[in-house]
Amino acid sequence: MPPRLNLLGAGRSLAARSRPSIASQQPRISLAVSRRGYADENEPPATNDNQSGLGHVSEEAADMGKVTGETQPDLGKGTPVQDILRRDQEGKDKAPEVIRAEIDSTEANASDRTTFANLLALAQMENIARGGHGSDPVTVGHKYGIPELPLASNMHLKRRYDPVVNQVTNLIMKHGKKSVAQRNMSFILNQLRTAPPPTPNPARPLLPGSPPPAHLPLDPIGYLTIAIDSVAPLLRIRSQRGAAGGGAALQIPVPLGLQQRRRTAVQWILDAASKKKSRGSGKGQFAQRFADEIISVVEGKSGVWDRRQLVHKTGTSALHKQCPFQKYSHNPGHPHPHTQKNAIFYFMGST
Repeated sequence: MPPRLNLLGAGRSLAARSRPSIASQQPRISLAVSRRGYADENEPPATNDNQSGLGHVSEEAADMGKVTGETQPDLGKGTPVQDILRRDQEGKDKAPEVIRAEIDSTEANASDRTTFANLLALAQMENIARGGHGSDPVTVGHKYGIPELPLASNMHLKRRYDPVVNQVTNLIMKHGKKSVAQRNMSFILNQLRTAPPPTPNPARPLLPGSPPPAHLPLDPIGYLTIAIDSVAPLLRIRSQRGAAGGGAALQIPVPLGLQQRRRTAVQWILDAASKKKSRGSGKGQFAQRFADEIISVVEGKSGVWDRRQLVHKTGTSALHKQCPFQKYSHNPGHPHPHTQKNAIFYFMGST
């Protein structure tokens, strides 16, 4: 007997699918529509959303200024191309003839603005702005006064300091540290200015014409100059081998110039100051020792006086030994030995 047909079971085994939607599917990637930028303000309206772009940075700042109430940028102003080309010579040469002519005319007008009449009018306006009158006297010219000629010796940039101060600063400088030497020099002058008046030693007098001891602290630069010049030697001893005959060395005194004398004196003072003991600790101890040695020189207590006396004594004895070995010459380029001897004795006797 054939099996019975079950219609309900056959219906359960069939899978039912929904009818597909008739709506049009949008593409996943939209075509980018190019937007043309217009330079004029009458820009045509956007036809779709893709053509509406963000505004310029200045426009965005203007919109933000309207919202926040801050200062808005001026959209009507920009950097003219003439100002850009004026700073770029190569671009100016390659610019069109019209722009170059406009740049030249602007420069000519700028030069015309600096005429005497314009400067006078500007000065009168400044007088009125200060609360004065336009008829007040006006000084047209330099902002600051012109120095009188001839210029002083200290007006030059490299010679604005006293020569003694400059020379001592260079001599106390170490390892090229000029600022440290200048700071020490300032401390030395300040110490000489605040120190009590010195008490000179009559046996070791200072230079003739020196101010009284009570006036020395009032002028620290003069104080330093008098101390250095008073102890500076007038000559140096040069040893020449074989000049005395038989291979013996002959000591020849050589006169020194002003800068050489001061250099030797400062070196002696530095040697004496380096042997002193510091009275404390800190960066200013070297300057303190140097200032104390300067005061000792003026008071005649420094050992630099003994070195100066020894050099002069050696030079005097060397002159007496030098004359028998020198040959007399009437050549103007080689002066007479007695003339050299008398000249050195004259300088040594002047002290």
